[in-house]
Amino acid sequence: MTQTPLSPAPSLAWSRALQAKLMAALDAAWAILEHSDDPAEIRRTRDKAKAIGDLAAMARKVALIVPTPRTAPAAAGSAFGEALAPVAARADQARRALDKLKGGRRGRL
Repeated sequence: MTQTPLSPAPSLAWSRALQAKLMAALDAAWAILEHSDDPAEIRRTRDKAKAIGDLAAMARKVALIVPTPRTAPAAAGSAFGEALAPVAARADQARRALDKLKGGRRGRL
């Protein structure tokens, strides 16, 4: 049995199309709730909205099965590398503070 690899594009398109349909159905249910005073109709609409929410949750789980494409990492000299400089400085400060708490070199394990 040969499996063909799934490309993320159809999964993403399917997810967006289904999300648009579910949002339209939820908007229609909301409009019914706003303009109705009949308790039976409100109950049916609330049940329908709950089912829409359940479908949306399941669709999110199905859409997460196919991994999203990753972009190539930025070059070392780019803004991405510059953004990491403050993080590295804070990490170094944290290491020095931890060494002080441990009592300097004597406290190392």
